[in-house]
Amino acid sequence: MTVDTQRILRSVRGRVVAALVRFAGSLDAAEEAFQEAAVAAIETWPEAGVPDTPAAWLTTAGKNHVRDQRRRRAVAETKAPMLMEDEAIEASETVDSVRDDSLRLIFACCHPALPRAGQIALTLKVVLGFTTDEIARAFVAPEPTIAQRIVRAKRTIEDERLPYEIPARRALPERLEAVLAVIYAVFNEGYASSVGPSLMRIDLQAEAIRLARLLADLLPDRAEVYGLLALTTFTAARAATRVDDEGLPRELAAQDRARWDRGLVEEGLFALARARRLGPPGAYVLQAEIAACHVTAPSFEATDFGGILAAYDALLALTGSPVVAMNRAIALAHVAGPEAGLEALAPLEADLARHHLFYATRAELTRRAGRDGRADDERALALATNDAERALLARRLARASA
Repeated sequence: MTVDTQRILRSVRGRVVAALVRFAGSLDAAEEAFQEAAVAAIETWPEAGVPDTPAAWLTTAGKNHVRDQRRRRAVAETKAPMLMEDEAIEASETVDSVRDDSLRLIFACCHPALPRAGQIALTLKVVLGFTTDEIARAFVAPEPTIAQRIVRAKRTIEDERLPYEIPARRALPERLEAVLAVIYAVFNEGYASSVGPSLMRIDLQAEAIRLARLLADLLPDRAEVYGLLALTTFTAARAATRVDDEGLPRELAAQDRARWDRGLVEEGLFALARARRLGPPGAYVLQAEIAACHVTAPSFEATDFGGILAAYDALLALTGSPVVAMNRAIALAHVAGPEAGLEALAPLEADLARHHLFYATRAELTRRAGRDGRADDERALALATNDAERALLARRLARASA
């Protein structure tokens, strides 16, 4: 499989499965149909060329597979889904119609009949095409545990015949928290890929922003929805400057702010202003406030790290997350010096022992404090799974050892 074909298949997988699930009647059947369509693409596209609308091509191929299966089993009537797609739509199907199905399927997978962890894991697997290993890394959980969550969630949807639809408006609040968590996880994987040669996956960043915009249109009175939209647009605005010419991560202080996407920054500022008007800050609004401090500062030195530290204090009180505590320690180091940051990091190691960024952060603060941080560099390198991050860590370790 060529790199381009692999990238395209992964980028459209969720949208295609979201369309196929309504036609096939089950998540398993939709995933099987996508796999068959992907095989056909791998065999066809290298010679025939990639179609103008890969998602529509794959959707049609997947539906053809479903029809073939139905004919062979001769049980078409019993396999018809509750919400089978009108056949008349097929002839005029567009990528946009497939994309709209993605949000519908996210809400379906985030059904309150499923445990919260199962909701998020299932959605990341089925709708966004994450591998079980990637989900396990996001949850910091064993891969078999995640696999079981997904299997149980699928079985519940099939057994209880949960509809593949956006629920009535009165039922949205009980699903919104999980939906936001899914979009946030998608963006995070796009911001810093857990595996692969590149630091970022721009396609996932774009998909998360697209979903956040759709959600804002659907729920224009929710502060956290606009907080998440602001957070994703602020962060994506820096994408062009986050890696150097070799593809290695570039620190925020070294990024060319003139190259940041001002359109995304302005969109984020508008969304954050709306979030502030709609209610008290939740986790996503607070993170957006932190990101806003970075993207509106004229220089790294002029960044309001005091304001960032205050926002992290509020976020930590709200979430109790050790990752938030680690990021707070970084902000504290900018305000009170590296020793203060190291002191704040000290109690976090047990919770973050599998997190390479904990050791990379401690190594950097140790060096800033004038001591040898190579032991933590080595731990970070051993834990990192992204090729670009590994290359940067190896370079830092070599320089420290020279």
